[in-house]
Amino acid sequence: MEVIKAEYIDGFRLLLLFNNGERRIVDLSNSLNGSVYTPLKDIEYFKHFSIKFNTVEWENGADFAPEYLYEIGTAA
Repeated sequence: MEVIKAEYIDGFRLLLLFNNGERRIVDLSNSLNGSVYTPLKDIEYFKHFSIKFNTVEWENGADFAPEYLYEIGTAA
């Protein structure tokens, strides 16, 4: 499973497009645990991400496995 496109929606929600053609809305508000995710709790920081190594990644190197994102996502 790979993330090929990501868009910010609102709050801690992203709209992700996976390589199987599925679009899923992912709410990460309950997944920002641990020191690497602390900066992401700032909405302005959270909004700035890129697709790297087939998943969503932030400037500080924080990321989530694409399989995890797919699992917690809801169909869009």
